Amino acid sequence: MVQALSLDIRRRMARAVEAGSSRNSVAKRFDVAASTVIKLMQHAKATGSLAPKKMGGYRKHRLAAHDAVVR
Repeated sequence: MVQALSLDIRRRMARAVEAGSSRNSVAKRFDVAASTVIKLMQHAKATGSLAPKKMGGYRKHRLAAHDAVVR
């Protein structure tokens, strides 16, 4: 599974955008997709934080309610 970018990289990308660089140029400089920088800045604006969102998690099986019938 892909890991989230480190907080250090996220801070440096955000500083570069806030300093006036375009999101595309920042993406090229840090070797990430332009959508990564765009989504990072949208997340920062919405939440006020550069921390990554939670990844993964547990999900019950779809047939869990019908376990007895299935078995």
